[in-house]
Amino acid sequence: MALRSEFAIADAHPYDTRSTGRWIFSHIRRYWYFALGFYLCFLGAWSAYSGAQVLIGRAADEILAPSAPNGLLLAALLVLAVLVGDAVCALFGLLAAESLAARFEADARQELYESLLGKSKEFHDRQRAGDIMARATDDSRALADLIVPGGLLASETVLGIAMPLTFIGLTRAELLLVPLAFVVLYILTARRYLRRLQPVIDAQREQYGIMNAGLEETLSGIEVVKATAREPFEREKYRRNARLFRDFYVRQGYIEARYLPLLIYGLAVGGTFLHAMWLYGQGAISVGQVVSVMGLVNVLRFPTFISIFAFSVIQAGLASSRRMLRIIRAETELDENRDGHRADLRGAITFEGVSFHYTGEDHGDGSLAQRTTVLSDVSFHIPAGKTVAIVGQTGSGKSALTQLVNRTYDASAGRVLIDGVDVRDWSLDALRAQIGKIEQDIFLFTRSIAENIAFGAPGASRAQIEEAARAAQAHEFITGFPEGYDTIVGERGVTLSGGQRQRIALARAFLSNPRILILDDSTSAIDSATEDKIQQAIRKAEEGRTVLLITHRLSQIRWADQILVLDGGRLAAAGTHDELLRRSPHYRRIFARYEVDLPPLESAESAALRAA
Repeated sequence: MALRSEFAIADAHPYDTRSTGRWIFSHIRRYWYFALGFYLCFLGAWSAYSGAQVLIGRAADEILAPSAPNGLLLAALLVLAVLVGDAVCALFGLLAAESLAARFEADARQELYESLLGKSKEFHDRQRAGDIMARATDDSRALADLIVPGGLLASETVLGIAMPLTFIGLTRAELLLVPLAFVVLYILTARRYLRRLQPVIDAQREQYGIMNAGLEETLSGIEVVKATAREPFEREKYRRNARLFRDFYVRQGYIEARYLPLLIYGLAVGGTFLHAMWLYGQGAISVGQVVSVMGLVNVLRFPTFISIFAFSVIQAGLASSRRMLRIIRAETELDENRDGHRADLRGAITFEGVSFHYTGEDHGDGSLAQRTTVLSDVSFHIPAGKTVAIVGQTGSGKSALTQLVNRTYDASAGRVLIDGVDVRDWSLDALRAQIGKIEQDIFLFTRSIAENIAFGAPGASRAQIEEAARAAQAHEFITGFPEGYDTIVGERGVTLSGGQRQRIALARAFLSNPRILILDDSTSAIDSATEDKIQQAIRKAEEGRTVLLITHRLSQIRWADQILVLDGGRLAAAGTHDELLRRSPHYRRIFARYEVDLPPLESAESAALRAA
């Protein structure tokens, strides 16, 4: 069953996410020919290598009792041919394994990225960016390691034990007694080893995510860190996280140091030799067979030794798989509703008893922080084509209200309607494509200025981009750069001033030509002279559009057709500027800092009589 998602790829390859094992297998099954080639090649390689030990034993018998004039030469050439075949099979098997590993890593990383694009804003609010980056980079790399060297070494362990035992049995069945006892003890001790290793590896991967999240958070807030001289505190915090990450590796080392199969293998070698010599003394086997059997037992040393690394790498890969799969499987709060309502927006907006709360941050253990109520029982209607100013004290819910219009979040209770249709019944793509929003905290991508302006309209021509920039009063400063519209801005637009970023964002909104335009304090970083020019551009752009304007500037509020006053998440009043000055104490308090003449405050009874 498909998970809810804001964004989905129509032709995406279906992976089985019901469990970690099924998910990994579904990725490997996609490239079954590489997996099959890998196993067939290594089956041939280990068969050749084990068979060579038998041939060496027969050569020993030929030395003691020659049976043909060129018997030794033929035996040597046969051993050479078999070992060359072993090398060739191993080469092609390794190429197949590396190809499979690279594709698994790339596909899993792409699947995670597409999953993140499909998650709602509320989901991302609960995540730490550094931990997500750790999953997308280090954890996805661990998936490749799960195949090579993890799966490669695990296969060598299985085949490196199975093939020698097969040839021992073919040489003399009684000689399997000690090797089989070794295999049983090996399995029992390896299971105990894995039970002790798994929780340490899981904690190690989780700690890496925590450490990476702390690093990303510090670098993102480096300006605050330096402004408050908190470098020593951040240094010590990172040191603690790094030490804990190191401690998990040390604990892993302690567990690996007590790996018992190597001790058991030493006992098995001695036991097999004693058994072989006893059978030789009984005349049951020849010297060549003793040589063959001991050569085959020595083959068991490599898989026994290498399995300690195979288990560690596989456990790390499985832990990383679980971490990535938790994100991929997480069901987002919103659904793209691909088959939902589609139409050209007129722009009428209605809130019916709307309440909203933030879920809270994910603690990382499955629990969430206590939710925060932002809006309570808000109701109003905005006719299409009107400009509405939303005012209120900080934290009154202004931005949250606008985020319900384009379904950045869904209302916790009540309904939000666009043109009479519940936003949850709209196709999310059709709805958002016709709503433009400019945040106070402008985000620009590390791309050219032209690409940033055309982000919402990728097919726009250079002439259209420049026209939008002129409307946003940005053309003049853009052409002042040496590269003009091809100037690459730094991450988040840090190479530009706040006013320049906001004008580029305005140009981006103008170019996308939305039917509903949301301006969240979008001129806060612009000087008064530039603001006057932008106001003219906005007044022109709002013709025929519904505009939601969040601002504290009286010059912008006054020309709104309607004003909504929020207080503590509730709608305290609504009306025009003059009406609210007469009858709304909340609205009057907002403008107490302005030097304006406030009319006498009407009582509720007077306002009612006056309205009648």
